[in-house]
Amino acid sequence: MFRLVGAFLSLFVFWLLLSGMFTPFLVAAGAGCAIAIGLLARRMNRADHAGRSMHLVWPAALSYIPWLLIEIIKSGWDVSKRILNPALPISPALVEFKPSQTSDVGLVIHANSITLTPGTIAVEVEPHRFLVHALTQSNACGLAGSDMDRRCLALEGR
Repeated sequence: MFRLVGAFLSLFVFWLLLSGMFTPFLVAAGAGCAIAIGLLARRMNRADHAGRSMHLVWPAALSYIPWLLIEIIKSGWDVSKRILNPALPISPALVEFKPSQTSDVGLVIHANSITLTPGTIAVEVEPHRFLVHALTQSNACGLAGSDMDRRCLALEGR
């Protein structure tokens, strides 16, 4: 029950942060959605099935989110420069590598982080294999054993 309440509070606070509006209807809708998602996850047996406590990974998440935002901005700037300056090379590549994450949550966070970063997209995601399309060879070479991989591993609590 404690984990369900923790999940509800986390989802509800996340809802409030994203909405930024605190009218009674929206607050009630956020609470209802948080309850529904928590109960659905529990029914699907997906509520913390890995047995990891969320309080252990919150410090890693608080450092990961700003780092990811900075990476998104840097990659967006690089893609914009390549679009505006035809002299800059675009050399698309597919790269396959083994991620360090073992949990479903860690793999999803890593794959979504790759896709959120402009110039790269996770094409196929399997437990021991990622196939990623990158806009340039340099972006493709930097994926295996990257800082993103290590930071996503820390989000797993390892």
